[in-house]
Amino acid sequence: MKRAIAVVALSFALALEARAGDPLQDFIRHVNAQAKADTSRFHATVAAQFGVPEVQITAVLGRVHDPGDAFMVFQVSQMSHQPVERVLPVYESHKGKGWGAMAKELGIKPGSPEFHALKNGDLQYGPGGAGGHGKGKGKGHGQGKGNEQ
Repeated sequence: MKRAIAVVALSFALALEARAGDPLQDFIRHVNAQAKADTSRFHATVAAQFGVPEVQITAVLGRVHDPGDAFMVFQVSQMSHQPVERVLPVYESHKGKGWGAMAKELGIKPGSPEFHALKNGDLQYGPGGAGGHGKGKGKGHGQGKGNEQ
């Protein structure tokens, strides 16, 4: 019995450690911190990075949990070549399953460079990767205006 409890406790501890070291979640936490520190700059950064009007950013913020999720809606929209209007319902129905599951639902294939960038947190927030979070500096992940809608 003690062994079973020890195994469960170890499994739980490893799961927590893996979650704490999740690079995508680390990236999203960084975006949240930046957004909470300067909301206007967050709006301007997302508008410039994804080529979307600030009114659309406000609308997305009204439907997601936090600014990092809003950023990810635009990021996944760009990566999947799906409009934000398609990404939001997937977010709302799959948010408990994580961004990997949402990406698959939107046509981002596991094993693709886009899927690896998501899973590895290899994304950029703003020009130059904002504070070095994500490994995407200079690689172009998450930059540009490829979000035609």
